[in-house]
Amino acid sequence: MQNTIYHANGKENQNPLLASTPNTDNLMRSVICVHERFDADWPFAADYWQERWKSEGCELYRTEEPDALAPQLVPNPASVQRLVLLGLPAGSDDLAPFTALEECFHSAYRVVAKSGLDEAAARGVHVVPNRHELFWGQSVSEYGLALTLGGLRRIPQLYDAMKQSHGPWKYRPEVGRPGQRGGQFGDDSRFSSGTLGGKRVRVVGAGNIGARYASFCVAIGADVAIWDPFAPDATFAASGATRCFHLSELVKDAEVFVPMLPLKEDTRGLIGKEFIEALPHGCLVVQVTRALICDTEALYRRVLNDELALAADVFDIEPVPLDSPLLGRHNVVHTPHNAGRTIDANRAWVDDKVARFKPRP
Repeated sequence: MQNTIYHANGKENQNPLLASTPNTDNLMRSVICVHERFDADWPFAADYWQERWKSEGCELYRTEEPDALAPQLVPNPASVQRLVLLGLPAGSDDLAPFTALEECFHSAYRVVAKSGLDEAAARGVHVVPNRHELFWGQSVSEYGLALTLGGLRRIPQLYDAMKQSHGPWKYRPEVGRPGQRGGQFGDDSRFSSGTLGGKRVRVVGAGNIGARYASFCVAIGADVAIWDPFAPDATFAASGATRCFHLSELVKDAEVFVPMLPLKEDTRGLIGKEFIEALPHGCLVVQVTRALICDTEALYRRVLNDELALAADVFDIEPVPLDSPLLGRHNVVHTPHNAGRTIDANRAWVDDKVARFKPRP
């Protein structure tokens, strides 16, 4: 398959080996090379990056060739000062032709490029770091808030039920009784329900996602506590949440329990069976980072026994089998692992990288 070249002037050229060398009169060439394997996960990032650098005459080269290399894509690589490699190798041979290179970014996407980047840095190239922890913090934390509200008010369940019958509209019983369904009452009182304001929200992890989520809940009026032995005190002050020093204390009074940690060797199964069992009856568990932070066997057992409610974007097995008893339950809100990769997250990822390149006149 042929490669496609996009220049800042909007023109397309097929086959870079036949393309004319771009104008380098301004002595500053900014080049982005992107492979479709990167676009497959971050489809808005490369073009947005080009747009950010458009005023500087940025060139974008895109390829689907499985073994494509940057020097093959870029005409006259020796005249490039800024280079961005997205989904392409950045080994010694890949960067060597870029002899005038001043700054470089590599996505480290499914390839290891440390040797080439180290050699570039040794010859004075500013290698822009690839930070993974920031770009989807806002998207995931907002999604976590949405799942929380959806779980508390049963919004997805009522939406689905309305398509089947007029049953959801029938609030008032023939005879009123304490604690039963009444006028305009759509909650399930067996589980945490109603407003987020006033609820005891207990969060595991005060990172870029957990601290944001906590601040949203605090702003709405929830009683929020976080367990994170590594986060600085300033994080808790900024989020408005109370610091909890013992995980066992965090789980025992939770009305909404939200584990928000990355999945690593030291976090896998961190919320073990004993903590799942300690969650109060009716607690809503919200999962938007990685399911295997928890003992999912213990969690799902309690959910299926109507002891806990679940609002989850992540699961132990994905896709969730269509015959899974979790799907369609009255006490489960489920979505297909799409909390993080919004258009805005694509742009936030780029904005962070662009800001780390040296300012140009």
